[in-house]
Amino acid sequence: MAEESRGTAPSLSAFDYSGPPGLAPAIAAALRRVVDPEMALNIVDLGLVYGVEIQGRDAQVRITMTSAACPVAEMIIDDVVDELSGVLGEGAKVDCELVWEPPWAPERMSPRARSAMGWD
Repeated sequence: MAEESRGTAPSLSAFDYSGPPGLAPAIAAALRRVVDPEMALNIVDLGLVYGVEIQGRDAQVRITMTSAACPVAEMIIDDVVDELSGVLGEGAKVDCELVWEPPWAPERMSPRARSAMGWD
């Protein structure tokens, strides 16, 4: 059985991760390839990813949006599924759940994202 890491892994400090530690960097990299086109920043730096749980070749992902009226939410969810499916391989099941609790706040953004938005 693969060793699992519970809670926030050091390389994934932006979101909670549960799964094989060796897979964590690839999961984080895949999620960083998902860009919110309205903000022109990746969803990890924006603080939109709340958690990822990997069991076998399946993933459960919890994300949020900056606003409930986000017109690109479905596109972002599709991109998350596509990116993680590429990491986990053919036949993997990726369930991406859009959540509103806790509500997103600008404090969730990485320093890099805050700087890019001119919020430093």
